Amino acid sequence: MTRERAALERARGAALTGSAAPELRPEIRASWERSLAAAVDPERSRPTHPYQPGEVAELRAGHPLARVLPVLRETLVAAAEQARHMMIVTDERGHILWREGAREVLRRAERVELVEGTRWSEDAVGTNAMGTALSDDRPVRIHSAEHLVSAYHPWTCAAAPVHDPETGRQLGAVDVTGPEETFHPMTLSLVTAAARLAEHRLAALTEERDRRLRDTNLPHLARLGDVPGALLSPRGRVLAATPAHRFPARVPLPERGDRIVLDGGAEAVLEPLGEGWLLRVPAPAGPVLPTLTLPFLGARAPVARRDGRPLRLGLRHAEVLTLLALHPEGMTADQLAGALYGDEGRPITVRAEMHRLRRCVGEGTVRTQPYRLAARVDADFLRLREALRDGRVRDAAAEAARGPLLPTSESPGVRAEREHLVAATRTAVLRSGDPDALLALLRTDPDDELRERLRAALPAGDHRVLDLPGPDLPG
Repeated sequence: MTRERAALERARGAALTGSAAPELRPEIRASWERSLAAAVDPERSRPTHPYQPGEVAELRAGHPLARVLPVLRETLVAAAEQARHMMIVTDERGHILWREGAREVLRRAERVELVEGTRWSEDAVGTNAMGTALSDDRPVRIHSAEHLVSAYHPWTCAAAPVHDPETGRQLGAVDVTGPEETFHPMTLSLVTAAARLAEHRLAALTEERDRRLRDTNLPHLARLGDVPGALLSPRGRVLAATPAHRFPARVPLPERGDRIVLDGGAEAVLEPLGEGWLLRVPAPAGPVLPTLTLPFLGARAPVARRDGRPLRLGLRHAEVLTLLALHPEGMTADQLAGALYGDEGRPITVRAEMHRLRRCVGEGTVRTQPYRLAARVDADFLRLREALRDGRVRDAAAEAARGPLLPTSESPGVRAEREHLVAATRTAVLRSGDPDALLALLRTDPDDELRERLRAALPAGDHRVLDLPGPDLPG
């Protein structure tokens, strides 16, 4: 046993008995806490086997990472074989789909069930590079006794998540695993580069598909004439539109049906077009909808506007408008009761609140059965959502700099959305490393990690660091 592994073993023993273990990296300690909370046994846990070999073949054939497997092989397999390691590719839930590399390591891995079809998420087998990279959504190396489960201490692994360039969601992870004594310190950099190459290749394939879809289906869009419409990718990204700026960069597709309510309340119809969709917005049958403006980010005394006219609201009415704006399809009294009051909420209380709200904002602005907004909604928190969804990190940071959504609200539904927006914005800004986005967010969130990331992103002596609130940046 190496001196480093012995030190990690001691740290592990201390941590598992509740003693201080300063040798542990913070990210390892956090991963162990998540794993133990998921009831992973440090001595006996083993991966689950949810898929049989025939089922694994079906998963591979339909998985997006199958298209970039040649890139991953070219980048990693030769180096892995030379170092007596293996390359592993998982799906987004940590199921091993492919593993290739040195034959002796593949055989040795079978003894710890490191094989196709097994699940290596943190909640299944504890801290490991594949599961922890997916959980933290960043590249990570797990060395020897940093694995929570003792059976994996002879191994060291490095993994990085791979994202869908169209949606930003995780597709899976790529990993290099091998015996601890032969692991090279540059392996994590190599795995990270391979993941980025895979994402670039996926982006190129997506652009090629989008170009084909546009070329084939533009006549359908032209035939709409004066009716607003758009060509959508299979995931709802707008590829072409008339008029050009009528639609957001991405349209959230419904889980079922062919109708969708756009931001602002207009109803649109979806028609399948092979790989993508044609979206059209029929002319409204009734009068023009009013515009409801909801500037609720950072708002401690919220004020809405209906066609520019201020509407002074109590916090409860602002919470209701927020929830209805987040659910343009509508909410029942039961759903609103849970979102506003939690388990103690009662529909009768909601109905009374809705009666008062409709008198405040206009009877026709809030419809019933289900409750929904009959207005064009202009909400800063919806713009923040859209910017995050479209990967516009600077725009998201600028919106988030206004402050958290209804910061004094304790409504479960609003609180959950507020916490999601704060966490998602911070994660997106940190991942981007964009100095302008970091600066914008730091003005309302003087966080040490944001400061350190900004210090790394800005050139030495950049004057912009002088304008930051709070303590000066080091350096």
